[in-house]
Amino acid sequence: MDQIIRSLPLLLLLLLSSTTSSTATDTTTIHDILRDNGLPGGLVPKSAYIASYSFDTDTGLLSVNLTQPCYARYDNSILAYFDNFIAGNLSFGALNGVEGLKQEELFVWLPVKGIIEEEGSGVILFDIELAHKRLSRSLFEEPPDCHASEALINPVQDIFGRRGGPQDER
Repeated sequence: MDQIIRSLPLLLLLLLSSTTSSTATDTTTIHDILRDNGLPGGLVPKSAYIASYSFDTDTGLLSVNLTQPCYARYDNSILAYFDNFIAGNLSFGALNGVEGLKQEELFVWLPVKGIIEEEGSGVILFDIELAHKRLSRSLFEEPPDCHASEALINPVQDIFGRRGGPQDER
């Protein structure tokens, strides 16, 4: 019995350390988690647009629920669409298997499949379905505002009269 009582504090310590390692604290933000894993915090919108998030340190699964789908513009040239649910597998310097994020390229919305930090280069590599796009890391340091309306998009009509963003392509 004495042996069980002496090992109780060790058991409690093990239980506490396993639960805190897999859940974020109240002061940790999704942006902090990205930065702690070698990526810029601005890869997701500002906290005001985030309803909830989770990060499983054991599996690397990162998931973010937004208050609503929205559009964000980076540096007045890069337009991104965030679905109401974003997920990916986070490892140091990379977010792979991304779901819920699209980027506009030449008036076509392409899904972002992966985001990788090119270590030491100051460049982020975006895997957008058919190609890779290299962009300056500095563009993504600060979380962007997110706009629900398509007012952020300059509507362009193609020869079929279709316009708008990825929501229109569903």
